[in-house]
Amino acid sequence: TIQIDACEIELCAEQFDSENKSLIRFSWSNPNFEFSRIIEAAGSLPIPPYLNRDTEQSDLERYQTVYSKIKGSVAAPTAGLHFTEKVFNHLMDDGHELAELTLHVGAGTFQPVKSETISGHEMHSEHLYVSCDFLQKLINHSGKKIAVGTTSVRTLESLYWLGLQASENSEIDVENLKVSQWEAYQNIEADLSLKQALENLIELLDKNQLDHLSASTQIIIAPGYKFRIVD
Repeated sequence: TIQIDACEIELCAEQFDSENKSLIRFSWSNPNFEFSRIIEAAGSLPIPPYLNRDTEQSDLERYQTVYSKIKGSVAAPTAGLHFTEKVFNHLMDDGHELAELTLHVGAGTFQPVKSETISGHEMHSEHLYVSCDFLQKLINHSGKKIAVGTTSVRTLESLYWLGLQASENSEIDVENLKVSQWEAYQNIEADLSLKQALENLIELLDKNQLDHLSASTQIIIAPGYKFRIVD
């Protein structure tokens, strides 16, 4: 039983197995509340296991980036925790251009590598969300492109492979765009320019009257990977 706005709500969680994975089905007694509200009231903020402690009230503020806007991540992109408004202002005063993207960090970020070789590890899939303006900004930018943290790296590098997919399939389904785990290594000799890859994505969005790119990525950055966007 959980309490929201003086309302008592019965929350039920049923566990069952499907294709060797454990799934949880949630149901609750009051349909007037959305699941996001229910889970926020019932759960606690997930923090990295290497902290070796329980979640504290202060984590609600400290374990959060100053630029967070969209709900969806299970965890904070920890490299971004170093930023403050003061740091951002210093960067812009020094002539650096800032651009934001969205990747919803999934629960798989806490999943340890248990296989003896990297080929045996199944990388978690996460959802990314990038504006058309961001893609155009990447095309126009002539300086170095620096990603802060693996979250940003995964998103940026995935854009190239999505652009390659668009160049190879003019009828690609814009609703189900995805970069698979080993796709970059299967296409390691790809010679499509970055500019063309990004222009393919903008053209795809224009064709479907969209102003944002929505996709999922399972990309893994391993030894031998050739970076296409990040310097």
